[in-house]
Amino acid sequence: MTTNDVQRRRVVLTGISSRAWEHPADRGALVALRELRGFDDALKSLHALWNERAWRLEFLGNAIRVDHRQFPRVHRLMAEAAASLDVAELPELFVHSDRSINGMCVGMSKPFIVINRGCLELLDDEELRCLLGHELGHLVSGHAVYRTMVLILTDWAVRLAWLPVGSMVLRAIVAALMEWWRKAELSADRAGLLACQDPAASLRLSMKLAGGGDLSEVDTTAFLEQAAEFERAGDLRDSLIKIRMVTARSHPMPVARAAEVRAWIDSGEYGRILGGEYPRRADDGDASVSEEIKAAAASYREAFSRSQDPLVSLLRKLGDGASEVGDWVGAGAGKMRGWMRGNGSGENGSGGNGSSGTDGSNPAP
Repeated sequence: MTTNDVQRRRVVLTGISSRAWEHPADRGALVALRELRGFDDALKSLHALWNERAWRLEFLGNAIRVDHRQFPRVHRLMAEAAASLDVAELPELFVHSDRSINGMCVGMSKPFIVINRGCLELLDDEELRCLLGHELGHLVSGHAVYRTMVLILTDWAVRLAWLPVGSMVLRAIVAALMEWWRKAELSADRAGLLACQDPAASLRLSMKLAGGGDLSEVDTTAFLEQAAEFERAGDLRDSLIKIRMVTARSHPMPVARAAEVRAWIDSGEYGRILGGEYPRRADDGDASVSEEIKAAAASYREAFSRSQDPLVSLLRKLGDGASEVGDWVGAGAGKMRGWMRGNGSGENGSGGNGSSGTDGSNPAP
């Protein structure tokens, strides 16, 4: 099948809301945060300390801005990915000289996207379209705003390390935000798949993130088997090692990401979206915080139930661990919602893009 054949088959997801691709845990956090009136504006004011203008000037002076004259291939693929996700206005896009496969969406008032030169050299058109869709997913979901918050708080945690109490509080906040960001990455992976509408390309992208650009000696079935082994292999010592490894990362492991996308496809949700069954951004104002909190708790409960990790398996044997974890997540989310209501929030989240400056337009893969 030629590239033109794949292009003709791509569906334009007219009016699609970011809620269609957001992981339940990510979506619950976003809807709750958007319920805080003026929350995004407060973050943007806070960001003045971090100087967003300096970031953009750094890439304006030290990278190449993409348009129809510079890297026209990338410009075309970005436009195609945006068309699939029904993004009307393209964000600024820069190509940096780094030769690794990576990218990011940063900024608050006007987020922009940066990808490394290695993406151009090591990814084919479908894989690159998937990566650009991933970044657009971050942008439309408003992840750039909250990712910037993670960067700010991480920097503060380092600067205040000499204050034991303050540092511990900030580190706890950063740990919670990092867990959210890992779920946000899974959301963006789904957006990337919806942009390219080629599951094989999405899988190849994860494989290249894990092993580089040459897949001539890599087998997709073996790679997915490796992902399953990472999940279930070993004993309690391996479980504890994995916890330590994962909690320090902003992104899930490439093998885990491939498995998550595969599970999302197998669930039928991907096919239903391509068939036109998805939430519209026009209805984002009706998004319910309580319903999204329930969905997030159910997601954690379901993941706990199907996990093959040795430690999780032991907890299930000791009792109804899945139910207890789900109840714990739901109770915590409910307390957070109550706290937000006490600060003058409404009943329903604004949904969609909020006031983060990303409306109608989100990173590292």
